[in-house]
Amino acid sequence: MFADRAVASRKLAVALARFRSEHPLVLGIPRGGVPMARIIADELDCDIDVVLVRKLRAPANSEYAIGAVDESGWSFVTSEAAWVRPSPEYLEEEKRAQLEVILERRHAYTALRPPIDPKGRVVIVVDDGLATGSTMMAALHALAAKHPARLVCAVPVAPPDTAVKIKAYCDEVVCLETPRDFSAVGQFYRSFPQTTDEEVVAALQR
Repeated sequence: MFADRAVASRKLAVALARFRSEHPLVLGIPRGGVPMARIIADELDCDIDVVLVRKLRAPANSEYAIGAVDESGWSFVTSEAAWVRPSPEYLEEEKRAQLEVILERRHAYTALRPPIDPKGRVVIVVDDGLATGSTMMAALHALAAKHPARLVCAVPVAPPDTAVKIKAYCDEVVCLETPRDFSAVGQFYRSFPQTTDEEVVAALQR
């Protein structure tokens, strides 16, 4: 459906062009969402930053998200967690582990400056796609507490039920495609390599 993240970013930028005059703040979710946010911010001639959240991993399956945690420590567990029945002790340990990763990434990504304040601004949160949507939900929750003027979720692709679910966490969802035959975000990209920390830092500093 998309050649790569760069192509998807430019298509998203077209869909978001109406916000250009409002000088929005574009925030990327690491890692894949940050280089995409860079392209969109360049197209809209606006500020870019990073929003740090981490998924909570299922026991014995690190790829399966059962929730998410944000930089403030707020977390939630999805209804899907009932299938794997994580213990309270596991969830607390997983939350601590992911908060440590968030702290390390904040130091690595924006050590020389504080995060850009989203208060009173149009804020566009970008990722390369949604599956369960748990990471995006945590990001939107964290940002809503900082009182933006408008909060927008922008992604190239998501399953229909997730796109609907995300609407409760923001003012608007901009999603280019909502295919019903959805198993993973990567299936909708011809090229979908893992984004490195070095690419994230370069996107934020450029």
